[in-house]
Amino acid sequence: MLQHDQYKYSITIHSDDMPLVASIRGLAWFCQKTGNKQIAWGGTKEPDWKRNGNKVTFHFNHPNYRADFIKEAERLFPAGWTKFSESNNDPAKAQNSN
Repeated sequence: MLQHDQYKYSITIHSDDMPLVASIRGLAWFCQKTGNKQIAWGGTKEPDWKRNGNKVTFHFNHPNYRADFIKEAERLFPAGWTKFSESNNDPAKAQNSN
């Protein structure tokens, strides 16, 4: 099993505010308490956000980390984003370093 396969608890958010998305990326890093924290926010950079219609997907290796992320995002950022979708079987994909 690849390490990324363990990060299958995802949430996709929509926001038209890239600085807010950048802040939420940091929150994903914080909420992913174990393992490779960078996987949680992989694929959420500005080009990804633009390519995906102002949506980004965060991946966690435990459903509690995702739940904490949602709870904290709602507390810290009560406006400016919406939950688009959520999955318990959406493994993260390795990002190219190019």
